[in-house]
Amino acid sequence: MLAVLFNKNKLGEDTPHAVLNWRLWYGVFVFGLMGAARGLDEGLIGTSAEQPSFQETFGLDDASGKSEAEKAALLGNITGMVQMGSILGALIAFFLTDKIGRLWATRELCFLWVLGITIFLAAASNGSIGMVYAGRFIAGVGIGQTTVVAPTYLAETAPRTVRGFCVCMFSGAVYLGIMLAYFGSYGSNLHISEKTQMQWVVPNLMHIYFAAIIFFASFLAIESPRWLIKVGKHEKAAANLSKLRNLDVHHWYVQSEIIDINDQLNREREATKGTTWFGPIRELLSDKGNLYRMQLSVMSQLLSQWSGASSITIYAAKYFAMMGTSGEKEKLFATAIFGVVKFVSAMLCAFFLIDWLGRKRSLMIGITCQLIAMLYMAIFLLLDTGVGDEGYTPTGAVKHAAMGAIVMIYISGFGWALGWNSIQYLINSEIYPLRLRALGGSFAMTFHFANQYGNSKAVPSMFISMTNGGTMAFFVGITAIGLVWVYFFLPELANKSLESIDAVFALPWYQIGRRGKELTQNVGGMAENYNSEKDKMDMVENVAEVQPERRV
Repeated sequence: MLAVLFNKNKLGEDTPHAVLNWRLWYGVFVFGLMGAARGLDEGLIGTSAEQPSFQETFGLDDASGKSEAEKAALLGNITGMVQMGSILGALIAFFLTDKIGRLWATRELCFLWVLGITIFLAAASNGSIGMVYAGRFIAGVGIGQTTVVAPTYLAETAPRTVRGFCVCMFSGAVYLGIMLAYFGSYGSNLHISEKTQMQWVVPNLMHIYFAAIIFFASFLAIESPRWLIKVGKHEKAAANLSKLRNLDVHHWYVQSEIIDINDQLNREREATKGTTWFGPIRELLSDKGNLYRMQLSVMSQLLSQWSGASSITIYAAKYFAMMGTSGEKEKLFATAIFGVVKFVSAMLCAFFLIDWLGRKRSLMIGITCQLIAMLYMAIFLLLDTGVGDEGYTPTGAVKHAAMGAIVMIYISGFGWALGWNSIQYLINSEIYPLRLRALGGSFAMTFHFANQYGNSKAVPSMFISMTNGGTMAFFVGITAIGLVWVYFFLPELANKSLESIDAVFALPWYQIGRRGKELTQNVGGMAENYNSEKDKMDMVENVAEVQPERRV
């Protein structure tokens, strides 16, 4: 199937078909699957909080004596604790990823992930809200690292022509986790008594299953050649790259990648020669191109998280209730189908759009779908303020409008999965140079989780203070701003090697987003600038003669 999808025309004339092999896809499977960590949490915590046993145990039900505002604050604390831990996880991820490598960072984060979830589930026996907070925070430290480690590894090991597809397997796995979480909660609600804690404990065990699969599978994965070159293990890097590309170590494609990686790393080291440990941070903050990269990281996270789609994922059951879906099982079933829509959308984007239609067009199509859907929902909720209230009986026209609003929830999920959620990990994994890639990704994901935490904490209270319709109108405004920002500021980087992307950010700031790829189309890595097989072979030989240390 993959061979058909990635035919010679899509790969490009300068990419040997051997690069698409089982070793590459195995790495994509292992590191892409890490996206399920976030998806499982987002899908499970919101639906777990809807289970009667969970509500009774931790004081979220009516019998607890708390006011609506107090229950909203408590729910925000429970759901947001993973985001708090993830902020710390994203902050330390750049150090661990660069210090111990992509593989050992993966094993370390799986350990923290399992430890935290175990403490969280143990709270079912005594109803300790402190254990819930502690367990979810520790799990968040592990989950937060996945958003740095996995996209970094996937971007570094993927051939440039399918880099978008490979990195988007991570965002696709987010929705695999969400979908399984939704169906797990729906199934437990159907088949496990609401009087037992097992109703929410059983679905949450999926965290441990996924962490175990990733941990043990990582021992058969291949370490990133780019990281190995960065730490001076050149022979191992060449051997690993040869395995990943399924080509002889002296093949021009392998050698040209090694040469380009060394060239970029040498330029970066020369520019920061003699600096202290603070050098990378100073480089990130002082270079104009890096400042533009940081602007992309900040704005992509800010605009995506406050577009409302993340809150719909976490509080999907509540949104369906707002739109008129009644009954616990009906809400959970509608939520489960919502997970399927998002998963299929993310896969469509990864397989058919991201590398061939381009990052920018895919994102703009996704945001447009999301904007139209959320605008409808905002208007509906502003006009009919009683929908979703207990005992409310809608008229025929309102019932049809409510059905349309439910459909719009699915369309908004389609747009989000197609757009922001697929792009936010990809652009941050490919815009930074090798020396700064883990640091830049860590910065982006720290900002990501800070915004997600603020979002998960704020949304329950926003529903009360701003009303449902006002909250949705706020999200519509942010989504519209995001569409304008993408048009003017996001550069198109499809089919460019990681080492050639520097040229885009060397342009004046006002040209990067609109004309970056066009103005740098003839500036790239060595393999991108030679057409025939003989030219490429000669290129490798000539470079090796002049600077033999760059050829391994």
